[in-house]
Amino acid sequence: MKVIDDFNFENKKALIRVDFNVPLNENFEVTDANRIEAAKPTIIKVLEDGGSAVLMSHPGRPRW
Repeated sequence: MKVIDDFNFENKKALIRVDFNVPLNENFEVTDANRIEAAKPTIIKVLEDGGSAVLMSHPGRPRW
């Protein structure tokens, strides 16, 4: 199985689907950053290789 370290992102764009559906308080401040912290190694790998990271996420479930 290939893992992210098997790839070189130099001069490449990586589309990364991230789960940033994090809990917010009444002031819209992040109260638990674990999901953001979990995505950092992947993003850093792409950037340190000399690539560009395009992040895709959504803000959460709609409240209708």
